[in-house]
Amino acid sequence: MPTKIEWAEESWNPVTGCTPISEGCQNCYARRMAQRLRGRCGYPADEPFRVTLHKNRLMEPLKWKKPKRIFVCSMGDLFHPDVPAEFVVNVFEVIEAAKQHTFLVLTKRPERIDSILYGEEGRWYLGGGDFLPNVWLGVTAENQEQADERIPILLQIPAAVRFVSVEPMLGPVNLRNIYRPQDGSEWDALKGVDTKHQLHLSCKLGWVICGGESGPGARPMHPDWVRSLRDQCKAAGVPFFFKQWGEWRECMPPDQWNSEGYKIIEAHGTHFVKLGKKAAGRLLDGREWNEYPESKEAAR
Repeated sequence: MPTKIEWAEESWNPVTGCTPISEGCQNCYARRMAQRLRGRCGYPADEPFRVTLHKNRLMEPLKWKKPKRIFVCSMGDLFHPDVPAEFVVNVFEVIEAAKQHTFLVLTKRPERIDSILYGEEGRWYLGGGDFLPNVWLGVTAENQEQADERIPILLQIPAAVRFVSVEPMLGPVNLRNIYRPQDGSEWDALKGVDTKHQLHLSCKLGWVICGGESGPGARPMHPDWVRSLRDQCKAAGVPFFFKQWGEWRECMPPDQWNSEGYKIIEAHGTHFVKLGKKAAGRLLDGREWNEYPESKEAAR
C-alpha cells in the first residue's frame, strides 16, 4: 500500500510485529499503529504486535506493474528470529520475480541475513549469484553503539546497495570510525576501509538516512549530530537523505517561544521547542536533502 515514509513509495508487509531490541525501539511507531489496528487488517486482537506471517500478502508486488521503491516490512522486521527461514526465502523469491521494483529491506538483526541467505544454513543464493540488483539491504543504527554493532555485519553481506537508517537519531554517530569489538579494528563505513584487512573500497555504505523521533515520548535530536552525519556523507560522496526533525526543533534563544505557550526543554546543551512533526519540518540548513543511490552503487 502507498506509504507516507518519505524515502519509499510503497510498503509491503508480508510480516508484521516485532519485539524491542535496543534503545531506538522505545517509542516504536509500528507498535503504536498495530495497537490502533488491533483485531483488524491481520493484526491479532489479543497481541497486535506479535510477529505474524501474512501469506496472503506475498504476491502483492507482482500485481504492481509500475516500478516502485518498496519498503519491505515497515510494520515489523523480516529477519526477526520468530520468522522462519523458509518464509524469508519465500519473500525473496517474490522479490526476484518482481524485477521492475526496488526493494528496501531494513533490519535490526543483520546477522540473520547471512545465516539464512548465505551462511552454512543458507539454502538461497540471490539471483543465481551474489546479490539481487533490485534489493537494498539496510540496518537501523540509532546511536554509536548500534552503528558499531550492526554496520560491520552489514558490510560483509553482498548487496546492490547497503544503507543505514539513523532514525530515531539519539546521539552523534561517526561512520568514519566504526569500532569492531570482536577484533579491535575499525571501519570507515563510508569509504569501505578496514584498518586491519583493507577491504575493497566498494565494500561500503551506499546510502545514509537520518531522522528525528516523532510521536508520544519523542526525544529531541541535536542539529549538530545531523550536520556531522551529512558532512561525513558529503566528504565521502555518499548520498544523504534527511527525513525529518521529529517532534522537536532547537530554539535559540528559547524565550522567543515562551509567549506562544510552546513546551520548551533543555537537553544536550541547548534548548528545544515542541512543534510537532509537520511544523518542525525536514529542512536542514535551509534545504531538503533527498539524495538516493544508484541501484548498483555498492556490490562486494
